[in-house]
Amino acid sequence: MPIADIDIIEITPREMNRTESMYLPEVVKGFGVTLRHMFTSWGQGKTSRTIQYPEQRREHYSPEEGGLEPSNFRGVHRLNKDEAGRVKCVACMMCPTICPANCIHIEAAESPWDDREKYPKKFEIDELRCIFCGMCEEACPVDAIELTTEYDIVGRSRQEMVYDKAKLLHVYDVTIGKKAM
Repeated sequence: MPIADIDIIEITPREMNRTESMYLPEVVKGFGVTLRHMFTSWGQGKTSRTIQYPEQRREHYSPEEGGLEPSNFRGVHRLNKDEAGRVKCVACMMCPTICPANCIHIEAAESPWDDREKYPKKFEIDELRCIFCGMCEEACPVDAIELTTEYDIVGRSRQEMVYDKAKLLHVYDVTIGKKAM
């Protein structure tokens, strides 16, 4: 269906004067914004979120001090243990199903314990492929997988950054005393 001439509105922009055609006022306004941000961020002002990394760590900052909001923070994964010290995971396959990066791989086996049907015989997370979205943590029905406050993980090869079940349980042992964000 064609558009009627009455429905068409013609907009004619106003002519730019000589100064505006050189873009000089807009350039000066842009420099003004840049200078304002520069001077307010000096001396760790209210707008600055810069930290001196090796000396100052992110977890020492609260939102009032200009740090990140706790709900926005996601670090390396860990597999939680139950009261008996066993892996809490029931191999329901919810986390690898929902993972958008496809970095979680689980092989399920029949559980040797009476309180569950399955357990993960093999559980791997490729930390280099992970986008730390937290969807695996949200999808887990038994809170077996969790993102910790640790963010400075290092590996010398790609294989070192693939966290298997033993490594994920070790992260649990190391981080259980730290407050979760």
